[in-house]
Amino acid sequence: MADVWTIVHAERAALIADLEAIDDQQWDEPSLCGEWSVHDVVAHLIDTARTTRLSFVIALARARFDFDRQNTRGVERWRGASPQETLEQLRRVATRTSTPPAHLDTRIVEEIVHGEDIRRPLGLTRNYPRDAVVRALRLQARTSASLGGAKESIAGIRLTATDADVTIGEGSDVAGPALSLLLAISGRRVALDELTGPGATVLRAAISSRTDSQADGPGRPRPA
Repeated sequence: MADVWTIVHAERAALIADLEAIDDQQWDEPSLCGEWSVHDVVAHLIDTARTTRLSFVIALARARFDFDRQNTRGVERWRGASPQETLEQLRRVATRTSTPPAHLDTRIVEEIVHGEDIRRPLGLTRNYPRDAVVRALRLQARTSASLGGAKESIAGIRLTATDADVTIGEGSDVAGPALSLLLAISGRRVALDELTGPGATVLRAAISSRTDSQADGPGRPRPA
């Protein structure tokens, strides 16, 4: 099993390479992450890469324990005056190993899910390491929604990855690629159309209800 930081650093490098190939106008495209643009999501990734356990607590206290406000301030802090400026900041944090007080695999969730928040609207694709996607999927499935996971959303549903040896949960079947399952349970509705099975309708309703009522956290879809 690969080290978390080996995976994270590889994903950051891959995203930097993709961002180097797009034009400034594409940075303004809406992402899959609520009201955030591609540029905003990149700024968020810079902020989380710089976040330590101590700085997380301090920033949360300054935001009066409002996660939404904390995320918004982080984006405002690291969103450069130009895409090139923001991209340079991302390069500077590409090999950092800072983390907020959370399960270390949340760093994998962060890079993959937000990576897709950026890539999919731009028509970009990435062949993520299967082990990394499965680790992220398992973590999201067992983590409470209050912490950015999907435990409540997938109650009564069995997730089966069609491209990996992984089945999670009990109940109505939902099948699809591991990446699609990860995105769907992380609130990215675009991935729901890539899933099949009698439980897909149940999952769609659960995710729709969740994304209509929650704001951004690790893996959540709405940053406002």
